[in-house]
Amino acid sequence: MNSGMMRQMRPTFFYALLGLVFMFAAPQVLQLFTIINLTTAIALAVLALSLALIWGYGGILCFGQVAFFGLGAYAYTISAINFGGSTWAILVAVMVTSAFAAALGYFIFYGRVSDVYLGVITLTVTLIFFSLIRRTSGPEYKIGNALLGGFNGVSSPPINLPWNPTAFLFPEHVFYVAMAALILCYLFVGWLVNTKFGRVCVAIRENELRAELLGYDTRLYKLGIFTIGAGIAAIGGVLFCNGVGRITPDVFSLYNAALTIIWVIVGGRGTLIGPIGATFALFYLTSALGGQSLLNNNLVLGVILIVFVLLVPKGVAPTIIDWVNARRKKAPTRTRRRRGSKAEGAE
Repeated sequence: MNSGMMRQMRPTFFYALLGLVFMFAAPQVLQLFTIINLTTAIALAVLALSLALIWGYGGILCFGQVAFFGLGAYAYTISAINFGGSTWAILVAVMVTSAFAAALGYFIFYGRVSDVYLGVITLTVTLIFFSLIRRTSGPEYKIGNALLGGFNGVSSPPINLPWNPTAFLFPEHVFYVAMAALILCYLFVGWLVNTKFGRVCVAIRENELRAELLGYDTRLYKLGIFTIGAGIAAIGGVLFCNGVGRITPDVFSLYNAALTIIWVIVGGRGTLIGPIGATFALFYLTSALGGQSLLNNNLVLGVILIVFVLLVPKGVAPTIIDWVNARRKKAPTRTRRRRGSKAEGAE
């Protein structure tokens, strides 16, 4: 890693350090119920990070990112039941999801499907998963020893220590695993977007035709970032089903698909920490709204989406960054003016 990349990744390292502090401090001051809820929010933050990568840096608006999230959760659960442990199941979940995304992306990108139809196709795939898995209620619908469970879902085996399927992790330990996974995914994505691969993806996002004329195979780069984003979403799915304890077809619902888009819009496209922060904020906002009957969650989220699209189109994080940069630029000017006024007064 060269010095230029190190400078660009300083904010990433800073936020990762804050995450480490939070990881070790939170269990000391928070109750177990809060820690379990935090584990779920962390899993959703990994999902938001995956969409922030492929949409914010790759320019690929995927309406079906929860398809990879849910597929990873189901692949983990089914594999863990059949393998009798989570050691290989986590790897299987990431590989199956990445392979599915690569196959889907190949037909989309090499078929020159436009952005609008890409969104429609990915959303359709999500709804197909939602509809199919809801219809697997009978005992004949199983993969190996794992019953799919239909709309009731299936219980997810807890994560165990590597190579020791009898040593299961307790919920507070799963929190540590989830936070470590989020931090590592964040560092990986922060590094990826600063590599040549990431810079080319951003160039494709800005002007795909120009990137092609410069000799880059834009289809291959878009397929690559799409597949990587799916693998990260699968990790979020694994964490989610461990935090909740089971996985149901509702993970593929249209509500969750739209919610992922809202996280990135509110947090800010083109940033990584923004969508993560927005996920935590909106997760606890919707949780708080769930305890009352006056306001509907969907209505509140719809208003938030409209407000941010119209008034804060860049999202929270880019708006704050622009404001800080503007203040920094004005500071030297103010200093010079003060010095000039003092000099005039002395004369």
